[in-house]
Amino acid sequence: MISVIISKENIGNEIIEIIEKSDINHLKNAFRIKIGEIIRAVDGEYEYICEVLSIEKKIIEVKILEKNEDKFSSKVEIDAAIGILKNDKMDLTIQKLTEIGITKIVPLLTKRGIAKIVEKKDKWDLIVKEATKQCQAVKLVEIEEPKKLQDLDFSKYDLAIVPYECEDENSLRNILNKNKNKPKRILYIVGPEGGFEKEEIEFLIEKGVTPVSLGKRILRAETASIIVGGILVNEY
Repeated sequence: MISVIISKENIGNEIIEIIEKSDINHLKNAFRIKIGEIIRAVDGEYEYICEVLSIEKKIIEVKILEKNEDKFSSKVEIDAAIGILKNDKMDLTIQKLTEIGITKIVPLLTKRGIAKIVEKKDKWDLIVKEATKQCQAVKLVEIEEPKKLQDLDFSKYDLAIVPYECEDENSLRNILNKNKNKPKRILYIVGPEGGFEKEEIEFLIEKGVTPVSLGKRILRAETASIIVGGILVNEY
């Protein structure tokens, strides 16, 4: 079903007004919607099943047929702090983490990171929006402003892990099995293409972050980000 993301201020008692120019163009020109057609709208909290009432140049009006609770998001908040990757690698990572259901993405400024972030935030937000439509999610992934490791608030997480190639004792599965109580908030941290420096890992350990092994193979940062996110979402 065709999806569109809307703002709460555009929702009336029974009518939703779609006024975003890009959404109107997409609905009219790409999907060629017609009056009477059924589409789906989300506002970050609810899902609305709607019937198209009118199609004008600057506004599309739809009638709400159903208002549904968000059944697509995990009740456990899973945040990903990712060392900023170069070019389309970061774009791919953000797209896939949105699809699998990560709650928040924190782009990390790390010592070995070499990617430039000029004017990236708007692009990343657009990737989230398009991926949200594609995967039929309700809640948009939040992308924070880039931070350093020292700026992360570790105290608000019940579980925090960092995949580390030098770790040979704790596997991700072992750590999850040891956690008898279901966590409410999880943070996982993945380094940039060059990985974390030893001092950064030591800092994370001091903050209570647990290093975990993902196996004997060295994975690309974007691969590790997606795999760990997928395992955590599936687990919780």
